[in-house]
Amino acid sequence: MQKTKKSIAKRFKLTGTGKLMRRSPGTRHHLHQKTTKQKRTLGNDKPVSPGRQKDLMRGLPHGL
Repeated sequence: MQKTKKSIAKRFKLTGTGKLMRRSPGTRHHLHQKTTKQKRTLGNDKPVSPGRQKDLMRGLPHGL
């Protein structure tokens, strides 16, 4: 039985349709020089690209 890669399980979440969602980078430092719109859009999750998703799903054999 294959174990779940915990590093992947902590960083991504699985949607109901089976897509992986990721957090946006760039939300920790230098926030004073980013616009309000930039900070607002960085707060939204983004889907993982299909090529990358196949590799990551291998580390999640039982889903999340």
